[in-house]
Amino acid sequence: MPQLNPVVAQRAEAVAVAALAVVVTVAAGYPWWSLLALFLVFDLSMLGYLRGPRVGAVCYNLAHSYTLPAALGVVAVAAAASGDRIDWLGVLAVAWAFHIAVDRALGYGLKTGEGFEHTHLGLIGKSRRTGSATDGR
Repeated sequence: MPQLNPVVAQRAEAVAVAALAVVVTVAAGYPWWSLLALFLVFDLSMLGYLRGPRVGAVCYNLAHSYTLPAALGVVAVAAAASGDRIDWLGVLAVAWAFHIAVDRALGYGLKTGEGFEHTHLGLIGKSRRTGSATDGR
């Protein structure tokens, strides 16, 4: 039986999450273009790299973990269930999860303290091109 590469599995999983975010956006009646309009906002977390690779990795990873958008989604759903729809919060949560999923599907994983190009999904950018022979992925 062939072994499933965990990086491939996580990237495929991310494609499924991105597709689900699109379905939720349409089903909830949110504007479809909100996913595109908010897409780059979450990459402002990369400004942490101006303070160095460790601070940058912490900032980036906080903004690129599913925990915060999931928490926002819970608040939005709970508010809607109590009759107080907070649409902007739901839009933000879904757009945030969509952004993370697309990034992961493209191979942009959570960062390590070594630098922006070192992720939990492997090397990206110039590091990948120069280290691909030794990376083993």
